[in-house]
Amino acid sequence: MISQVSKEDIKEIEKVSKKLRRNVLLMIHNAKSGHPGGSLSCIDILNVLFTKFMKYYPDCESNPNYKYRDRFILSKGHASASLYAILAHLGFIKEDELMTFRKFGSRLQGHPCSFKMPGIEVSTGSLGQGLSIGCGMALGLRLDKINSKIYVFMGDGEIEEGSVWEAAMNASHNKLNNLIAFVDRNRLQIDGSTESVKSVGDIKAKFEAFGWNTIEINGHNIQEIYNAISVAQTSDKPFVIIADTIKGYGVSFMANNPGWHGKAPNDEQLEQALKELE
Repeated sequence: MISQVSKEDIKEIEKVSKKLRRNVLLMIHNAKSGHPGGSLSCIDILNVLFTKFMKYYPDCESNPNYKYRDRFILSKGHASASLYAILAHLGFIKEDELMTFRKFGSRLQGHPCSFKMPGIEVSTGSLGQGLSIGCGMALGLRLDKINSKIYVFMGDGEIEEGSVWEAAMNASHNKLNNLIAFVDRNRLQIDGSTESVKSVGDIKAKFEAFGWNTIEINGHNIQEIYNAISVAQTSDKPFVIIADTIKGYGVSFMANNPGWHGKAPNDEQLEQALKELE
């Protein structure tokens, strides 16, 4: 059932999103490497998902409810900075550890590493695998009679991989209504636009043809994000949220610029970006 988010809640969520975006930029600048564009585009969705819907336990295995947690898979693992930012906000790690991002010996690897830090369910980075892993997890939860959700976050360039569509067919065949996927539809990948590299066409129609319930939203509109996830909770089929986003969202010179797929800002660029996010 859809419920409206209050104006006060929206303001607070947007305030947190700006904080998360600032931390993403600080991490990547400090490391002198990373992927700002795709990390900034997914912040609003991760923020709403984790703070308003997901069952999570920062104390992990010591918590008696740990096995009943929801699971999140960042299939587009190169956007790890966004995941680390939200995990720090939620208390999985201390915020000062964010500045170890991509440093030798750090738990905050360039791509998420499940055995190095809490809150990381799966080591990701090789694109096209997250949805298959999510199918396995969803089936496992069903066998264990655990009523939890699996959330898989993919990029739109990533769905050029054939393994994504094998997983989509598997999810539909097994009626995995505990599986919810997101597609970050920012229309850009490392080599340019998704349509020039390999057109993904009508993503909504494709997933529907594979037997999924679908919805298309503005991936930066807090109310639309909240409504979509609310609808997905009671779906009788696997559900995909196709989120229209802007790569590099929140920073004028990064927005819709494929050059910021995997490049760190210099000192002057960081200063300008942080001012824009105040």
